[in-house]
Parts: sequence; structure tokens; C-alpha cells
Amino acid sequence: MSNDDDLLDAAFLALSDPVRRQLISRLSRGPATVNELAEPFAISKQAVSKHIQVLEQAQLVTRSRDAQRRPVHLNPARLEALTAWIDQYRLVREAQFRSLDAVLRTNTAPCGSSQKDRQ
Repeated sequence: MSNDDDLLDAAFLALSDPVRRQLISRLSRGPATVNELAEPFAISKQAVSKHIQVLEQAQLVTRSRDAQRRPVHLNPARLEALTAWIDQYRLVREAQFRSLDAVLRTNTAPCGSSQKDRQ
């Protein structure tokens, strides 16, 4: 398995947890510290830190140093890579559905008569 596959697996595994998805949602509004991220949850700061570590391993978030603070930042490039991976399959399916729609339109259109005429 390639490193890209490993990162993809790690990202989807990380996003499978509702707490981590909520953390991603919060970080989409801007960086936050672990304390700030832990506020809305009924779990310990240590548990939030572990969730952040999983997100870091999947490269979905990064941490920086800001004097005494260590804010957590969303990694939009990684989310864009996930979106691109999903889009490649979505676009194929959309093209298949457009083709199916075209076939159905030509095969169900009455020859020289309207739907009303057949009733």
C-alpha cells in the first residue's frame, strides 16, 4: 500500500468519529487551543488531545507555537485532497447517470405521439 493510501485510510478513519468531525467543524472557523476545543464537550481535555493527535496523524490538523499557546489549525490542503479523491468517483457516476438519462429519454419518447395521445 502506498503512503497516499495510508494517509487516505488515516483521514477517513479519523473522520469516522463524531467528536473529531465536530473538532474539524470548529477549526474551519479558525485556530483554537485544546482548552477552547474542549469547552463544548463533556469529555476531558486529555480525551480531546487524543482526538487531536489522531487528526494530526491523518494530517488533517497541525499545531503551532504562539508564545504560551499551541493553537490547532485545520489543514485545508489535506481536506482538498480528500475532496479530490471523492470527486473522481462522483464525476464518473454523474457522467454515467447523464448517459443513462439520455438513453431513457430516447427510449421512452413516443414516436410521433404525446403521452396524452396514448391514454
